[in-house]
Amino acid sequence: MAIQFPKNPRNPKNKKGAPRQSMTRFLGSFGTGLLIFFFLIALYSFLSGGKETGATTSLSELAGDISKGAVASIEIDGDSLNATYNDGAVKTAKKESDNALTTTLVNYGVKPEKIAAVKIEVKEPSGFGYWLLTLAPFIIPIVFIGFLVWLLTRQVRGAGMQAFSFGQSKARITHPDDKKSKVTFKDVAGAKEAKQELMEIVDFLRNPKKFLDVGAVIPKGILLMGAPGTGKTLLARAVAGEAGVAFFSISGSEFVEMFVGVGASRVRDLFKMAKQAAPSIIFVDEIDAVGRSRGVGMGGGNDEREQTLNQILVEMDGFEPNEKVIVMAATNRPDVLDPALLRPGRFDRRVTIDVPDRNDREEILKIHARKKPFAEDVNLRVVAERTPGFSGADLYSLMNEGAILAARENRTKVSQYDLIRAIEKVMLGPERKSHILSQEEKKITAYHEAGHAVVSSTLEYADPVHKISIVSRGRAAGYVLHLPLEDRKLQSKKEFLDDIAVSLGGYVAERLMFSDLTTGPSNDLQVSTALARDMVTKYGMSEKMGPVALEGAGGRVLFGRGIEEESYSEKVASEVDAEVKAIMTDAMNRADKAIRTNKKLLDSIAKKLIEVETIERDEFEKILIVHGVTPKKKKEVEIIA
Repeated sequence: MAIQFPKNPRNPKNKKGAPRQSMTRFLGSFGTGLLIFFFLIALYSFLSGGKETGATTSLSELAGDISKGAVASIEIDGDSLNATYNDGAVKTAKKESDNALTTTLVNYGVKPEKIAAVKIEVKEPSGFGYWLLTLAPFIIPIVFIGFLVWLLTRQVRGAGMQAFSFGQSKARITHPDDKKSKVTFKDVAGAKEAKQELMEIVDFLRNPKKFLDVGAVIPKGILLMGAPGTGKTLLARAVAGEAGVAFFSISGSEFVEMFVGVGASRVRDLFKMAKQAAPSIIFVDEIDAVGRSRGVGMGGGNDEREQTLNQILVEMDGFEPNEKVIVMAATNRPDVLDPALLRPGRFDRRVTIDVPDRNDREEILKIHARKKPFAEDVNLRVVAERTPGFSGADLYSLMNEGAILAARENRTKVSQYDLIRAIEKVMLGPERKSHILSQEEKKITAYHEAGHAVVSSTLEYADPVHKISIVSRGRAAGYVLHLPLEDRKLQSKKEFLDDIAVSLGGYVAERLMFSDLTTGPSNDLQVSTALARDMVTKYGMSEKMGPVALEGAGGRVLFGRGIEEESYSEKVASEVDAEVKAIMTDAMNRADKAIRTNKKLLDSIAKKLIEVETIERDEFEKILIVHGVTPKKKKEVEIIA
């Protein structure tokens, strides 16, 4: 697998689960209330049951003991009788509820003089316990019913409040005095032209009078365009941080809901909040989610997304020049936006953010390295040189992966070796050391990667080889890392043709050495064929087809798949296919010639790979020199101390 860097570098809540969550919360609260109810009943039963202070006896036996003169005193507690005998024993009995104790004893044949000899004391219930036991049978059911009513009311009120707040904006607000979340231009490396363009927005928010006095009107909308990970959101936050104003950020997808009119309502609420907090900045990330061209959707002109877009257009047109509210938006698909969004008076200021060059990459790495302890051998310039085409997000991931690798090996400092390994991990994924190849597969993979390396080192316009490995990473069994001599914004036809020949180097080497082919070159064939077709249909690099662009930068999306609209005839399509095949055949012949001419070099690289699995640039150049091939070197003017 040949790895080549590009020369032309770039939180909503789950509403679906809300009813289920509400039902779960209700059942949980109801179960808790039921448990409390049973606990109160048990407590009441325990308290109302009284306390037994001794052995129990029947009322007739107690009457007989009184007649014998064995009982010293009796304590009456409701219907309970606590009898204390002369020998100190205490027995408990129950009396009849409707009759007095003396009457009951007389009925049992106890003589009055025997009753008079016993000290009888009546214990009158009083205090909190008495009233609690008396009222508990009435209070507990009432309290439980009241709790259920409160619980149901709370659930209904929560659902009602959610319905009322459904049309409110979900924007996240960053206040100007929030030091923790504040971002300034010092925290954004690279993008010099973009920052210069945005500085006038900062100046207007700080001192609008200077512009209004000369009749100048600041642009109402700024559209940040660039590849994913280039720092569009970070730049928008930096503008708010530099100007010291409130920052309202929201994603374009958060406007659109299944209910009609919710998106438009949220747009109105968002702009109302921003006007109240003016001066402020509204930032809509991924605006293409709601800003796509109207009239091409399957929902017609009245679907929810288009109503939301219409409301955004109206709100931006309703601004007054002195309202000091700036609308910023970000997208990596400016070609699909509605023309009404891009007309003067709306998003009439468009700022393009490119993938950082070598110097910018070094500055970005320095920012991400602020809180990381580095070893003495770390050279961020070398890391920047080895990462052409990396975006700011890629570089952040690289530095984080380097720190993770160091921590995993129980080291307290990040070394250069960690960062170099992190580059390959970000590009291809982690090493799959457990993916052990057989001896035959290892040999095939070694010759495949050696074929890429030989063709890349012998063709004039191909990028030099930086590393060769047959250690599996991601889905690749092996890889050859190519690095351009310099960052380039343009690529020539000769460079494209050499790149295709390099991609076919592994295919040619397998066929030459083993008289057979494997599935290894499949990705190389896909990449090289797509590049050859782009040369013919997009870049006008075909002598036969001439300077004609047959395909645009993008097509329609149908059922989740990209459909390229072909605006040419079947005859032209046949000619395109023939021209693509001719380019691929010529590239294969050039790769075959380079490998046959340097057969000894191919064998030497393959044997070394089988032995050590990985060859770095210095060792690879020594092998080239031994076989009479001059390594490609950088120009002296590019070396910066």
